[in-house]
Amino acid sequence: MCGIVGVLGNHEAAPLLVEALKRLEYRGYDSAGIATVCEGHLDRRRAVGKLANLSDLLVHEPLAGKSGIGHTRWATHGAATIENAHPHRSGPVAVVHNGIIENFRELREFLAKAGMGHATDTDTETVAMLAQYYLDQGLAPREAAKETIGRLEGAYAICLLFEGENDLMIAARQGSPLAIGHGDGEMFVGSDAIALSPLTDRITYLEEGDWAILTRETLEIRDLNGEQVSRAVKKVSIANTNIDKGGYKHFMAKEIAEQPTVSTEVLNHYIRRNEIVLPDAGLDFTAINRLTMVACGTAFYACYVAKYWFEQVAGIPVEIDVASEFRYREPPITDGTVALFVSQSGETADTLAALRYCAGKADKIVAAVNSTESSIARESDLVLPILAGVEVGVASTKAFTNQLMTLAVLALEAARQRGRLNDEQLAERIAALRSLPGLMNSALTIESRCEALALKLAEAKDILFLGRGIMYPLALEGALKLKEISYIHAEAYASGELKHGPIALVDKHVPVIVMAPRDGLFDKTISNMQEVMARGGRVLLISDAKGIEEAGDGVWESLVMPEVDPFLSPVLYALPAQMLAYYTAVAKGTDVDQPRNLAKSVTVE
Repeated sequence: MCGIVGVLGNHEAAPLLVEALKRLEYRGYDSAGIATVCEGHLDRRRAVGKLANLSDLLVHEPLAGKSGIGHTRWATHGAATIENAHPHRSGPVAVVHNGIIENFRELREFLAKAGMGHATDTDTETVAMLAQYYLDQGLAPREAAKETIGRLEGAYAICLLFEGENDLMIAARQGSPLAIGHGDGEMFVGSDAIALSPLTDRITYLEEGDWAILTRETLEIRDLNGEQVSRAVKKVSIANTNIDKGGYKHFMAKEIAEQPTVSTEVLNHYIRRNEIVLPDAGLDFTAINRLTMVACGTAFYACYVAKYWFEQVAGIPVEIDVASEFRYREPPITDGTVALFVSQSGETADTLAALRYCAGKADKIVAAVNSTESSIARESDLVLPILAGVEVGVASTKAFTNQLMTLAVLALEAARQRGRLNDEQLAERIAALRSLPGLMNSALTIESRCEALALKLAEAKDILFLGRGIMYPLALEGALKLKEISYIHAEAYASGELKHGPIALVDKHVPVIVMAPRDGLFDKTISNMQEVMARGGRVLLISDAKGIEEAGDGVWESLVMPEVDPFLSPVLYALPAQMLAYYTAVAKGTDVDQPRNLAKSVTVE
């Protein structure tokens, strides 16, 4: 959500800023802009919509200068208009900001009494106005920035640029990520390392409450107490920031196809010589009485699947919750509880807030994340990297399956420690895990079939998904994928709940996608499917060849999947759900990688 970039460079900043912002497009945005200082003069350009609009504007109204800041905005306070687009400016100050300034109304009232009126609907404008206020009081830019930052409440990452200052930039973070890039006589600021990777591979991550004073040659960081601190400079692998489409039409298509490869990365990382190896000291599952799992969106559905694994295979009671609700329930955290947080970005604001609620209450905080330098990772006791690589498409695909793979490994280790699996049984489970990349490759061969079926699904206004047992959360994930990129209303239900209300929605116009691997609940799922067909419903059955044969006649359409260990069926069946959503969106002509109103990294509540 939103993207920040800053440049104190030796070359013209505008093209560098726009190129860096392009690398942040995956985060989601609805307007963009840049500001530069040239020979002491501060100026800016802003545009609504895609970055191409900003690029076109810069052709006709170029911006010179080797110092600059840029931003892609996802609207929170105020509509997506040029007036509300970043950078915001107040006199000699320009600012870009991710997050929410919670006390902006109070600050507006203070500034109004000082004779300063606002011109936008945004909370961010007050940051620039406050900095101008302190400059007008005679403070130097550095001191004005310090006073401004000290009055802000909420979650923010900000970067300030000042007129008359060709070699100064102020950056600060509280609740939103921000990184400093080190060049050769240059300094950079970015929301994450991806934005900065063409410019530098040496990164310093600011910590909570940090604010930094940058020049081309120096970096001074102050902590929340104003004390000067040192933060490590880390070398970032360029390979880990590659965002090339690799010949695919969309990033989502590429990321679906990468799943056999990245799932192998997880297996090789956590399983060695048929033994599960966790980082650091791992976890003592014999001392765990309860596992609390918290996440948002797709990551929450990964937790939902894992709940079945931990309870059925390892015998550990599991509580799952969406992060945006968890801490507001104020749930009691009892002795022997491990809190596990799952997040692709590792910066999800609600998940991070839930983690902080559990800190000091849970016996241990565990994070399953894709970014091991993220806020969630740094504030956890144990970090489990999911090793999915950069995922650009807003609709999560390979990150979801790698979350599942990581959690499956963790559940098996828990079962081993608790004596629920002997060596032979564990070896069988590990062998099943190792077979998954090959099965994924086989599942990808139904892509053309998914494309053909998607043409029919694209005509529907409503689509239902059904699953039973461990396939219920996978049905929820399938419905989420479809609606978030195709904009078709889709809902998922536990198959056994169909007769308790949702069956009233069934008619010949509503496709019903049934996810039914041949497991212990297969017969019950097919019975529920028959209830749909008896009422004229059009069933798309996803099962293996024997399952489709046993289901009998009357099925509208089917997708044939490879046979898989029922324990791991949600991982494999995620692929047809993803491909159906993808090709339905393509058929409808929607923006697959950047669907409307959505952001990849949600860093505000």
